[in-house]
Amino acid sequence: MIIVGNSFRRFFHLALLFCSFGAIAQDHQTHPSETPEDTSFDATKLINSHISDSHEFHIADWNGKAISLPLPVILWTDNGLVTFMSSAFHHDEEGKVVVERGGQQFVRYQDEIYYADANGTVSFEGEGNVVNSRPLNFSITKNVFTLMVTAAIMLLVFIPIANSYKKNNRAPKGISGFLEPLILFVRDDIAIPNIGEKKYQKYMPYLLTVFFLIWLGNLIGLIPFFPFQGTLTNDLLFTGVMATITFLITIFSGNKGYWGHIFATPGVPKWLLPIMIPVEVLGMFTKPFALMVRLFANLTAGHIIILSLMALIFIFETAWISPVSIAFSLFMYGLELLVAALQAYVFTLLSALFIGQAVEEHH
Repeated sequence: MIIVGNSFRRFFHLALLFCSFGAIAQDHQTHPSETPEDTSFDATKLINSHISDSHEFHIADWNGKAISLPLPVILWTDNGLVTFMSSAFHHDEEGKVVVERGGQQFVRYQDEIYYADANGTVSFEGEGNVVNSRPLNFSITKNVFTLMVTAAIMLLVFIPIANSYKKNNRAPKGISGFLEPLILFVRDDIAIPNIGEKKYQKYMPYLLTVFFLIWLGNLIGLIPFFPFQGTLTNDLLFTGVMATITFLITIFSGNKGYWGHIFATPGVPKWLLPIMIPVEVLGMFTKPFALMVRLFANLTAGHIIILSLMALIFIFETAWISPVSIAFSLFMYGLELLVAALQAYVFTLLSALFIGQAVEEHH
């Protein structure tokens, strides 16, 4: 709320928002996944290109040309490992985005990489379904780069903090003093109430990791210029992996009471067990699914709303609508700052709750 309330930072955020939107508005004309002749403004295409993952960072536009930082493309193909930079993709005479490596031809369509067919393009079946097969893709995309940056920041911050606690028993100072209330909050308000005082310490490293990883990753995703721009939680693969880790910790930590409640629910007649057991087992898998979807949708929706509001200026082609668009965009930006922390809190809380249910001693 302090960030939103500070007038100087409002103008700073507004400038960043304009720079970002202006850059991606130009980028939709020169993005390598589109044909060079496509120059009309398309708000839907612009928004999708911004919230989706990408193989390069768009930095700025100069003299009508996009300045981008390519990222490594790492593919495991039929002929083995193939690596190259994303800048190797180029438009051929027909406007297709292709690259030839290792005696094979690849084509990029909607930021996915496929084997090119005999015509050097992708083939479709039904409602736009691509027929071409895909190599195993281990590329470093914007979201992967953001994950690496987030992990590096956490290591650079928390390793010195841990060492300072080992050497100094006094009140923490500096960054340690700033982060200690957050660490105590996770311990006292999330871990202990849901897991219990006897068993919470075992799960504190995981809970602290997911809390700061999600929060810091979301904050980095709100910075609209290079080397940021990538948002971790707008990718179902990331949220799915996080939810799966919570699921695995839960089931491997489950005690006899936890499994007994699933396969022999107390107080339920035996003739109902054939009905109750599938329901309980299904409930085990719906919890991580809910975690995955809950973590995915919120920040992405905020990005879409902000870009839609700013796109109104270009759609109506008038500056008179800009005060309304800017005001509501700043309001949504402030909400996204809140949502970034709220997502980390809710995911950590629910993870602790599920783990606590698995380790609870049933009487």
